[in-house]
Amino acid sequence: HLVETGGGLVQPGGSLRLSCAASGFTFKSYAVGWFRQAPGNDRQGISCIGASGEQTWYSDSVKGRFTISKDNAKDTVYLQMNNLQPEDTGVYFCVSLAHLGRIHIHMLRERGSWGKGTQVTVSS
Repeated sequence: HLVETGGGLVQPGGSLRLSCAASGFTFKSYAVGWFRQAPGNDRQGISCIGASGEQTWYSDSVKGRFTISKDNAKDTVYLQMNNLQPEDTGVYFCVSLAHLGRIHIHMLRERGSWGKGTQVTVSS
């Protein structure tokens, strides 16, 4: 299963780094993505990374502020979040899918395995 950590309360303009660790399997052959769910909203795909770590994608809402990375040796995916804003508040979910080709966020949404999420709150 997947374990997300790193959430918390941060002021606007601050940074957090989320981690998603694989437990019981290796990430080497898995694409991984992050979704965010704000209160009352659907889960929004915000970033994903291919199995090798070479292909990445970001939603327009986080592009230029967030960076996704993958450490296959540690079976962990990271989401570095900088310049956080109140609209970034929500529960962040990690999703994985066994897939070696090019990954698209909708593939993770439709076929991936989900973690339980970690809360991120951006507030002054």
